Amino acid sequence: MSELKGAGTGALAPLRLAPFRFLLAGRTINALGNAIAPIALAFAVLDLTGSPSDLGLVVGARMLFNVVFLLFGGALADRLPKHLLMVGASVAAAITQAAVAALVLSGAATVPLLIALSAANGMVSALALPASSAIVPQLVPADIRQQANALNRLFLNGAIIVGAPVGGVIVAAAGPGWGIAIDAATFALSAFAFGLLRLPPAAAAPAAAAPDAAPGGILTDLRTGWTEFRSRTWLWVVVAGFSVINLALNGGISVLGPVVADDTVGRRAWGLVLAAQTVGMVLGGVLALRLRARRLLFVGVLCTAFEVLPMLTLGVAPHLGLLIGAAFLAGLGIEQFCVAWETTMQEHIPADRLARVYSYDMVGSFVAIPVGQVAAGPIAEVIGVESTLVGAAALIALAVAWMLSSGSVRNLRHRLPTSPEAAERTMEESAP
Repeated sequence: MSELKGAGTGALAPLRLAPFRFLLAGRTINALGNAIAPIALAFAVLDLTGSPSDLGLVVGARMLFNVVFLLFGGALADRLPKHLLMVGASVAAAITQAAVAALVLSGAATVPLLIALSAANGMVSALALPASSAIVPQLVPADIRQQANALNRLFLNGAIIVGAPVGGVIVAAAGPGWGIAIDAATFALSAFAFGLLRLPPAAAAPAAAAPDAAPGGILTDLRTGWTEFRSRTWLWVVVAGFSVINLALNGGISVLGPVVADDTVGRRAWGLVLAAQTVGMVLGGVLALRLRARRLLFVGVLCTAFEVLPMLTLGVAPHLGLLIGAAFLAGLGIEQFCVAWETTMQEHIPADRLARVYSYDMVGSFVAIPVGQVAAGPIAEVIGVESTLVGAAALIALAVAWMLSSGSVRNLRHRLPTSPEAAERTMEESAP
């Protein structure tokens, strides 16, 4: 292998690993379809009933079942080959989304049917979601793992940049059913990419390296994961904070955002706003590739304060230029957190328990999302859309302050990468 001459080469070093490239391809294809699907589903429900409450029930059902099954997904991922679990879940998700598309395109869709299929899609996604995050340490050496996480986020967000405005155009021009059909096709393609993924020799026998994941069964595995989770203050403090943040963001963006867009900037413009946030995330990922911070988690949490901006703008001044600017800054900030969080988790949690800890992280972070999605419509009907969005912005600000008040979050140390030469040696050791 050629030497890693500098930061530029080091930043792209994970792409030289074939298993990481297949992981990246599968997740990127999936992200492209999933950028279109929420826009299509939101307007499919609004076209069907015109009710924000019905929209909240449909999107909330998916998240509810996703949360319920995440813990089992984490336990399975620490027992089974992670890439095969991802293949099976992608195939099942393709089937559920194809069914939704067929119902919408044929005019046979009803809210109860959409709720049921959304719940099924959430369940199968949950069974593989911890695996897709926890597999990274098996594929990428520690010295270039931050770069791998940043590249993963860059590619995912690049797919969303394309998908979000395309979704708006498809919904406006051809109808929401075709957007959901495209999402089904991308799930099938991602299953193919994951099927080509092969673990490096050093990670080929994860079961042998995870003695605590065998005799006791799933419940024992879950107890072990819980012990790992609760023993780290920085971990549960951040998860608790993001439970509040996700409640506010998803009630505001997923449910009330399309309602405000329909009354102000329009459906195509709403796709541009979502794309602007993703552009910010892409640029944030570029910054994260080169960020060298000893207190990496603190920097990431501090940057989440930008999430207040799009909520306030939607509630107070929903003009297209302001919405695009606010969404861009929010994306730039949240990406610093996402890369910092992934890197911190992979650095401080034992690899053989990582999927289970990821599942507790995801459950804690996501559990309030369906509550926010279901409650946003009724609350807005009582106190008004503007007041609901401003209140959600205040909740986000309080959650960020809560996380930063913890010394374990502020002071957790990140082990900075070693020299490019050391990274090159780890690359050679991990190569097949």
